[in-house]
Amino acid sequence: MTTVVREAPIVPGNTLLGSMNDLLRDPLGTYERARRDHGDVVRFRAGPPGLRAEVYAVFSAAGAQQVLAGRAADFRKDNVFYEELRQTIGNGLLTSQDEVYLRQRRLVQPLFTRRRVDGYAGQVAAEGVALAAEWRGRGTVELVGEMHRFALRMVGRILFGADMEKAFDVVERTLPPLQQYSMKRGLSPLKSPRNWPTPANRGAARLQGELFAVCDEIIDSRRRGGAGASEDLAGLLVHARNAEDGSLDDAELREQVLIFLLAGHETTATALAFALHLLARHPEEQRRVQAEVDQVLGGDRMPTAGDMEALPRLTMVVKEAMRLYPSAPVIGRRSVADAEIDGVRIPAGADVIVSPWVTQRHPAYWVEPERFDPGRFAPGAEAGRPRYAWFPFGGGPRACIGQHLSMLESVLGVAVLLRAFEFEDLEGREVPVGAGVTLMTKGAAKVRIRSRG
Repeated sequence: MTTVVREAPIVPGNTLLGSMNDLLRDPLGTYERARRDHGDVVRFRAGPPGLRAEVYAVFSAAGAQQVLAGRAADFRKDNVFYEELRQTIGNGLLTSQDEVYLRQRRLVQPLFTRRRVDGYAGQVAAEGVALAAEWRGRGTVELVGEMHRFALRMVGRILFGADMEKAFDVVERTLPPLQQYSMKRGLSPLKSPRNWPTPANRGAARLQGELFAVCDEIIDSRRRGGAGASEDLAGLLVHARNAEDGSLDDAELREQVLIFLLAGHETTATALAFALHLLARHPEEQRRVQAEVDQVLGGDRMPTAGDMEALPRLTMVVKEAMRLYPSAPVIGRRSVADAEIDGVRIPAGADVIVSPWVTQRHPAYWVEPERFDPGRFAPGAEAGRPRYAWFPFGGGPRACIGQHLSMLESVLGVAVLLRAFEFEDLEGREVPVGAGVTLMTKGAAKVRIRSRG
């Protein structure tokens, strides 16, 4: 029997710009409506005639698995957004490909073993205790901004150790606008070369120079300190080597540090902010998790990596927050060979996206997908779902190398804050979000906090 391969349905847009306005104004809602109205593989056309881009969107779990894992070699990071990121923060693990990526991964992987990562629990707990002390006496906090700073401080301490304070202000001031600059260029059908002296290009070059300089200074100090002088991640990266791949040069070191700063803190910040936001909106679940935290940690004991297994309900809350609010809501690739996904043809050369945001809210895999329900991740509950119904860390050979670190930071960070405070929602609604390089909030997540004794 011959299988009929269909062409992907085109999502309707306006005559002049196609779906461009919809994708700029509300990309996540546009993707959700496209899945609902046209199926699990669709085609968007965006831009004016002559400059129109075409993007295939894949929303099924099986399709995401094919793009990220089963045929990963045929779906590469060759699209315009990754190229803009390469030019902004370098060719590290997030953006590199082929032998460059494999060499970097082999050198860096030993630094992310579970045992090594578990050793960072002390830094995570210390930052959590410091934040709780800072919040004492405050009646309200805005979770999104606070958790971005908290996550950046955790990642910064793990990366830079004692030099974290030196780097923090520069990173906090330069990294967000550089992300926005890269995203804007990636979306623009017409953009000037980066070496043209436009205000945007000059501003980005200045910020990039500041960011590169502080990273280079810390890397140089680790080189001068010698092997074993520093146990922070920057020091370990400087001295990472093997017989096959040698070691990372200074530019490669800086690129890895910047990738870890960007990807490492964004994933954790999103999980922290939305886990607390959702618990503030569901007080019964909050009390249940606090009882678990109190039983495991008591009144003042610093949490350790060994406590992770004893906090199953809190871990389920974090996973559910990552399901509803994945930090990377859209993942892009470019096909280099003809492919068939869910019976639909994807031609070679096509830009392709998969979307954790859409797949993780897909009614085929999730009952009442918009509802907050940590029980979805109870033991045994995941067995009946496809592997890629939940993939907040990507998947396949390019899965996030730091996913255990992100879970450690998220679970222990939330545990310390829940032990110290009760959280009450003040907004009365879900936080509106959009898609940039990472998940972007379009409103506040303000909560009232009360000390718990």
